[in-house]
Amino acid sequence: MGATPTGTEAQAQGPLAGYRVLEMGSTVAGPFCGRLLADFGAEVIKIEPAEGDAVRTMGTSFHGKSLYAASIFRNKSLITLDLRTPEGQAIAADLAARSDVLVENFRPGGLERWGLGYDTLAARNPGLVMVRISGFGQQGPYSQRAGYGVIGEAMSGLRHLTGDPDRPPARVAVSMTDYVTGLYAAFGATLALLARGKSGRGQVVDAALYECAFSFMEPWIPAYEKTGHVAGRTGSRLPESTPNNLYTTADAHFIHITAMGDAVFRRLASAMDMPGLVDDTRFASARARSRNADAIDEVIARWCAARNLVDVERILEAAAVPAMRIYTIADIFSDPHYRARESIARVPDDDLGTVAMANVVPRLTSTPGVLRHAGHATGQDTRRVLADVLGMDDERLDELERSGVIAGRSGALAPAGA
Repeated sequence: MGATPTGTEAQAQGPLAGYRVLEMGSTVAGPFCGRLLADFGAEVIKIEPAEGDAVRTMGTSFHGKSLYAASIFRNKSLITLDLRTPEGQAIAADLAARSDVLVENFRPGGLERWGLGYDTLAARNPGLVMVRISGFGQQGPYSQRAGYGVIGEAMSGLRHLTGDPDRPPARVAVSMTDYVTGLYAAFGATLALLARGKSGRGQVVDAALYECAFSFMEPWIPAYEKTGHVAGRTGSRLPESTPNNLYTTADAHFIHITAMGDAVFRRLASAMDMPGLVDDTRFASARARSRNADAIDEVIARWCAARNLVDVERILEAAAVPAMRIYTIADIFSDPHYRARESIARVPDDDLGTVAMANVVPRLTSTPGVLRHAGHATGQDTRRVLADVLGMDDERLDELERSGVIAGRSGALAPAGA
């Protein structure tokens, strides 16, 4: 446990091979953190209640199987454990004693009430890294408030910036702040493991949803402190970066064009057959263009509105101007670049044959991540994991199953195509 793999083993299994992660997180942020670690070779054991993680009720199901869970639980071993029982808590403590990382997103103090707080677990396993994901952090006046990612997003200021200025704040139709926090949490876990390699001791990683979203407010924090400027919603335009906006073509498609740098703006002006724009004092510099954003956006909008999307794309690509149509998921599946880079992986699934999902990122040349299997069914790996990791025999496992402390997979799904 905890030994960093080298050579061919690392190449085959990923840079985190040899590390064991106990995932007690639910819904999105915790499981995404665990998924990132699993993608790069960590052995991730996920604990679910018998009714399954709430993420199984989100998104689309196919033949009775959650497709969201198939992706976010990929590469993990899934066990069921009733953490409300003393026996379940004892088993969790035993697993933590044999793990390198524990990921949890209960409300602060929840694990302590079950006798699973960091101090207690670290007494048995001083090298344990505990990743604690919560809405508002482990301390502070809001720490006991209930909070999902979108709640933290509302507090972070990021939501205030999202959408059109004449409408209420909008949101991205995915759990964006949960993903941001899960990413920070996995980064923190990896840093803590690196530090453990020097000190021999673990530590707590405190990842708060609101703080992780707030970190994306980077340009507007010093701006307010020094000038009192309160940034607001600007629709598809990026403030102080002009032109950088969405435009509509003659055939009613959308294309985003970014040409804020002087050299790129000159190429855009030439591509539009309007080279004189670069001599116009309103547009002669990046600062000037931002002061006159409405005027330059109107010029570009008229040019796009007179041409079909494919013509706009062809002209701008030839001029090396960054521009892209707005893709749907259907566009993504048919795109040759996605296909050439294998950005969409079709991963083996016990029930559905394969399931399409985003491939591992980032790409490492020597120790890449690997997709071994899609997310398993609730409790599918319970008996195997408890036998392999804790040495439990069939008699003990049968006893735990009869008492409801653990559960196995409950029946097969309908076959694909049924």
